[in-house]
Amino acid sequence: MANLNAYFQKGSEVEISSNEDGFRGAWYTGTVIRPASSKTKNKILVEYKTLMADEKGSKPLRESVDVVQLRPIPPRESSRSFEFSAEVDACYNDGWWEGVITEVLANKRYSVFFRGTREQIEFGQSELRLHREWVNGKWVPPLEEEVQALKVSISTEAKSSEEMVEEEFSKGMVEEKFSKGALVEVSSDEEGFQGAWFAATVVKQIRGGKFLIEYQSLRNDDDTDFLREQVDTLHIRPYPPATSAVDHFNLLDEVDAQYNDGWWVGVISKVLNGPRYVVYFRDSNEEMEFKHTDLRLHQDWIDGKWIVASKALKL
Repeated sequence: MANLNAYFQKGSEVEISSNEDGFRGAWYTGTVIRPASSKTKNKILVEYKTLMADEKGSKPLRESVDVVQLRPIPPRESSRSFEFSAEVDACYNDGWWEGVITEVLANKRYSVFFRGTREQIEFGQSELRLHREWVNGKWVPPLEEEVQALKVSISTEAKSSEEMVEEEFSKGMVEEKFSKGALVEVSSDEEGFQGAWFAATVVKQIRGGKFLIEYQSLRNDDDTDFLREQVDTLHIRPYPPATSAVDHFNLLDEVDAQYNDGWWVGVISKVLNGPRYVVYFRDSNEEMEFKHTDLRLHQDWIDGKWIVASKALKL
């Protein structure tokens, strides 16, 4: 409980995810009113800054949420431009929603595509921030300013030391071209498949930035062969690189769970014997039990690079 209180004390500024229909996939700013205790266990009382309890908008909404629905306020660079295909959070409808830059426009404006709703909306630069994940008490990726400061600090050290640090920056980051035969993972917007990544092989590249892929576990309707379909660059990523073996997962670790032929991102909500774990899935607001061998350390494909949790802790 001490570790939780370090981030979520009374008065702490936080972001809150919601499981209500129409609000999933967004983070809302708020304040901790009552931290977790031995009586409330992992429940924390928060007050939203932008969501109201009444139609008049005179009273901020208060809600008791699970600790897995909270994170500190993400950092933001003092000034940042964004590139095509960058993963960002966009300030929209009182919250921050994860999307992908699909077009860089004039006057520091960008077109952002949201996978969950399949909407494409235009935003100004000030309404966007680089998408970051809260991994084991660290923000991934770190601020550009922090990375530059670290590189400057090592420049005065011996060359061998600099090479060691650069190696830490590069580990877990994969540069892949989706060429014929490449092993990839593919996401889907179809109902019942959202939030999962499925292993596939690139059959060929198609004009217009699309790819014909063949799934490794999903079958076609008549079950005569593996399913093939066309996907765009927003729904394909390189196959995640292997991470160092994890002997044990801890409470609140972000993991991928193997279920229904795909990998689904979740959070460890209970550590059982066995070793077995209960994993909480934000998108569906469900908890399920898994064996250790059915889990892998969660990694994110951000800005064309793999962010590996175990390596991020060393930055």
